[in-house]
Amino acid sequence: MKVLHIGKYFSPFSGGLENYLRDAMVALAQRGVDSAALVHRHSLSLKTSKETFNAAGHTFPVVRTAMWAKLLFAPISPGFPWHLQRLVKSFRPDILHLHLPNPSAFWALLLPSARRIPWVVHWHADVITSRQGWPLKLFYRLYRPFERALLKRAKVIIATSLPYRDSSIPLQPWLAKCQVVPLGVDADRFVESTSKVDSSCEPAPLQVLAVGRLTYYKGFRYLIEAAARVTNIHVNLVGHGDQVKELKALVTSLDILDRVTFHGLLSDARLAQQMIQADCICLPSIERTEAFGLVLLEAMYFGKATVVSDVPGSGMGWVIDDGVTGLKVEPAAADALAAAFARLGANRAELARMGERGKQKFDRQFEINHAIEGLMEVYQQIVPAHSSTGGGFSP
Repeated sequence: MKVLHIGKYFSPFSGGLENYLRDAMVALAQRGVDSAALVHRHSLSLKTSKETFNAAGHTFPVVRTAMWAKLLFAPISPGFPWHLQRLVKSFRPDILHLHLPNPSAFWALLLPSARRIPWVVHWHADVITSRQGWPLKLFYRLYRPFERALLKRAKVIIATSLPYRDSSIPLQPWLAKCQVVPLGVDADRFVESTSKVDSSCEPAPLQVLAVGRLTYYKGFRYLIEAAARVTNIHVNLVGHGDQVKELKALVTSLDILDRVTFHGLLSDARLAQQMIQADCICLPSIERTEAFGLVLLEAMYFGKATVVSDVPGSGMGWVIDDGVTGLKVEPAAADALAAAFARLGANRAELARMGERGKQKFDRQFEINHAIEGLMEVYQQIVPAHSSTGGGFSP
């Protein structure tokens, strides 16, 4: 079986979904599925790169198309349809796996060669949430008809959690063909790094790690405000984004420079070090734009308790069991975060038990090989119902 993935970006671009796509392709290869990826370059460029990505003894063709500009977070890549046409012809996939949101995926609607292949639409997040500004809402009026056409033509739509599926307005007409397949993490990415880290000496302040793009919906301002309310705490922020200057200014204005450290973007190895040295991981996102929170799975793998915003309709609260593997708090509430940190800081035994139970849940449910079983079931539902396109799979 051959599967062509259409995504926004690809590893080593720093992002949970990009790492998931890489991990999924490796896990699928171990089950005999050949994968290729068509994505964008993650920085502005007029050149397209064609690579052979190597991981865990497997190789995958990855085409990163030139990105001329960005419009409201959407890559502008005029050459995308041409490269899609070429890949369909040369790779000859049995399935087209479209990862949304991504406007470039709409080109599949206009290419006869792509329309002849059955589609899986992977619904990672809605475009519009409650706090989006008018420019994005205006853009969505143009985007929505293509999104609807893509969902209508898809053989299967994959949602990453039950709450997100049930709260997503665009998915409601298509619930009959929606299947829930949770995301997963390939722990092998961290094995070499973790074996080199000495975590025997834990610092006295509660070490809180937060990872993600420094943008409004991540809610990091509330995490920083919470740090100002708890004395025995240190927050490590990993990531970069449009709010970095604003967040640093907030730290200065609150006079907590000794409690917050900005690390910027980190490699998997350095992120693993931060994970091990942390006491807990915090994901304070305030919007359903945070559809799942892959960093929560990474935290579970490292045996760390988690503190998350319980955003209605997001998968974050579905991943975490309140009081068992972590704590859920009211979104956009610095006082609620501060209370959670004070509780965990005062009870390190409870903190350790939550981390242990999180690791057990990760091993049972979210390790990539468990998560990928759902993808394989979806693929096997689709391919036998269609004649092979010549990609080497015979039902």
